[in-house]
Amino acid sequence: RMSAVIPLLPLLLLSAGNAASQPGKVLPRRRLACVRGCGPSEQPVSIPAHRSARMSPYPEYSLPKIQPTIDITILKGEKGEMGERGLPGAAGKAGERGLRGLNGRKGQKGQPGPQGHSCKQLFAAFSVGRRKPLHSSDYFQLVTFDTEFVNLYQHFSMFSGKFFCYVPGIYYFSLNVHTWNFKETYVHLMRNEEAMAILYAQPSDRSIMQSQSLMLDLQEGDEVWIRMFKRERENAIYSEESDVYIVFNGHLIKPALE
Repeated sequence: RMSAVIPLLPLLLLSAGNAASQPGKVLPRRRLACVRGCGPSEQPVSIPAHRSARMSPYPEYSLPKIQPTIDITILKGEKGEMGERGLPGAAGKAGERGLRGLNGRKGQKGQPGPQGHSCKQLFAAFSVGRRKPLHSSDYFQLVTFDTEFVNLYQHFSMFSGKFFCYVPGIYYFSLNVHTWNFKETYVHLMRNEEAMAILYAQPSDRSIMQSQSLMLDLQEGDEVWIRMFKRERENAIYSEESDVYIVFNGHLIKPALE
């Protein structure tokens, strides 16, 4: 230690000599600058306090501002009542067609429907002839028939000479007669009491076969028959016992139930 102190002695003596060579000279005192460590509304700290603050081994820091955070969920109130229904909005544009949905559940069994018609086929047909000639009288005369070719279900009465409709529907009828020489032929095909068609031939020196046909829409209970007409001249139709010259036919085309 003595070896370290000896070199410093000349320096100390030199500084002391300089101070003694200038007697009466006073060295200026170094003024300490005021350090502001507070806000504008606060009082400045005292110098001792400032010095103690500077001499404190811990640096001075300002405290950060803390903003409290409020959880809104804990302040949520109870659910209110449902409001009134608003007015309907404007209709939007039609969207694209969606996919086909699944099949629904099987529905309940329905009530029984009305009774249906019979599925069996319905027929009506007849074909009759006359072997005897016939002359008109003073009045309208019913033409009867004496030969039965076909009479399905006996819908044609050989006794009255009329066809009775038991199956409503569309029927086809035809009449064939042989005229008489030099005599007029004037015959009506009748439905009930109404003349529906006429078969006519003028007097001639030659006899001919004359025919007429038509279709009628018949209701149940209608009657179809042949009537001779009386005029000023003699009216007649010809036939023989050996041959059939007068033939009346009819059959059902379409039942009304179909």
